[in-house]
Amino acid sequence: MKLEQTALQKIEFGNEAEDIYYCLIDTRVSPNGLNIQKMKLTDPRNIDQHFRQNGCLLMFDENEINELTEREEIHPDELHKSLFEFAIQEKIIQPD
Repeated sequence: MKLEQTALQKIEFGNEAEDIYYCLIDTRVSPNGLNIQKMKLTDPRNIDQHFRQNGCLLMFDENEINELTEREEIHPDELHKSLFEFAIQEKIIQPD
């Protein structure tokens, strides 16, 4: 997988840090990103499965992003690239 085959999508369910999510999306699966309105109709017990089926590779809330930034595992100025590299490091995706 290449960086260009992914996108970063910010999803806000509210205003609190735990309500804001950053998702690394496989654009080969969801070229226009996740359709959150459609996914809100999903049974909450299966939401993780629907995120994965719709191309979500990683999903962190704002608190987790801050923690990863503090540990210098990602860089907020290059969040998309950093999360892509983190996914490779964690063996979630394989680089081309």
